Amino acid sequence: MSFFISDAVAAAGPAAGQSPDMLTSLLPIAVLFAVFYFLLIRPQQKRTKEHKRMIDSVAKGDEVITSGGLVGKVTDLGDNFVEIEIADNVRVKVQRPALASVLPKGTIKGGL
Repeated sequence: MSFFISDAVAAAGPAAGQSPDMLTSLLPIAVLFAVFYFLLIRPQQKRTKEHKRMIDSVAKGDEVITSGGLVGKVTDLGDNFVEIEIADNVRVKVQRPALASVLPKGTIKGGL
């Protein structure tokens, strides 16, 4: 009978002083978070800052393209909206965040 008891004691888990190191158990989670931060979160924050800076710097006469694909020249600025002339005497109002990019001067030729 004592033979079976010694096997049972030998199969028990680690002693109280031999618990796994906390650093080793949290290291994979920390590495995963760092990978997500540098590959996903940080680049998105950078793009958001650049887009906000571009929107804030738009001025009358700038040639812009909207996220919907409209290309035109800025004719009026408001706090939340921008008026864009997309053809002769054809103006549309779009929200400032809908501006995708500011084009170099002279990109639009002809009708405007």
